[in-house]
Amino acid sequence: MLLAGDIGGTKTLLGLFSAADRRPALVAAASFATAEHKSLADIIARFLEGGQRPPIEAACFGVAGPVREQRATLTNVPWAVAAADIATSFSIASVSLLNDLQAMAWAVPVLEGDELATLQAGRAAGGGNAALIAAGTGLGEALLHNVDGRFVPAASEGGHADFSPRTAGEVALMQALTARYGRAEWEHVLSGPGLVNIHRFLHPHGCAACDPSVDPSLAPSVISHAALERRCPQCVESLEMFVAAYGAEAGNLALRCLSTAGLYIGGGIAPKILPALRAPAFLDAFRSKPPMTALLETVPVAVILDERAALLGAAVFANSRSRRQTAG
Repeated sequence: MLLAGDIGGTKTLLGLFSAADRRPALVAAASFATAEHKSLADIIARFLEGGQRPPIEAACFGVAGPVREQRATLTNVPWAVAAADIATSFSIASVSLLNDLQAMAWAVPVLEGDELATLQAGRAAGGGNAALIAAGTGLGEALLHNVDGRFVPAASEGGHADFSPRTAGEVALMQALTARYGRAEWEHVLSGPGLVNIHRFLHPHGCAACDPSVDPSLAPSVISHAALERRCPQCVESLEMFVAAYGAEAGNLALRCLSTAGLYIGGGIAPKILPALRAPAFLDAFRSKPPMTALLETVPVAVILDERAALLGAAVFANSRSRRQTAG
């Protein structure tokens, strides 16, 4: 049995999987509000309590923050997590920590057709790299290096890189974000709170759908729904700016990684705003990088629809460690 986890700033998803040659099979899963618990160990204990289960051979957890020497401090939650402590507490021989986007990237090679929505078919290069970008509570990015015909995901904290505006409107947005936060980073733009930042910048007094009294945690959903339903011109404008910026940074990542095998869009936001991503603004911004426009037109671009992709990716990594131990 494999234990996998997707540890985010808002929610933690845990799952038990049965090992397999390629794609582990989900046996049981549960979601927990991250901030309502003292530690990851506390959530694992709750998840496993009272059940009869085979021994756990390997575990892997994707965490929202940088991982160093199998230790991590979460970016948006006051938790410190150590793989060795989890292994000892739950008698698991192999426990691994990965950055959450690195964990999601391990799922990319095993995703199936109905778990992806194509934005640009492109022409995938057989020996090329791939890349992953995901906006949700924050913004994550990961690289998938092609090593001997096999993707090897690498972690990144690219979401915290400096926001690079392209238009006069984005320059003004950068100035507003710098005044508010001290510096402007991509996560301030491409995330749930980032959509709210854009709306606040464009419409400081709010609008009919989203005025300043709206709960900040609900505001991204309120803005995006009003925009997709064309009920509020101000929300439409905000989502359009968000989508164009998302396309631009996705294109930046594709160039940095030379992701000729594909650019994947994960996270909780993309599936919910899929009609907006299918509009011209996203791909126009993605491709509009002369002299590399022709190259970017060949890059396959797809949205990951499976909301448990990061959990699956953690299970894929745990599965690989378990098989390695068995082979050894």
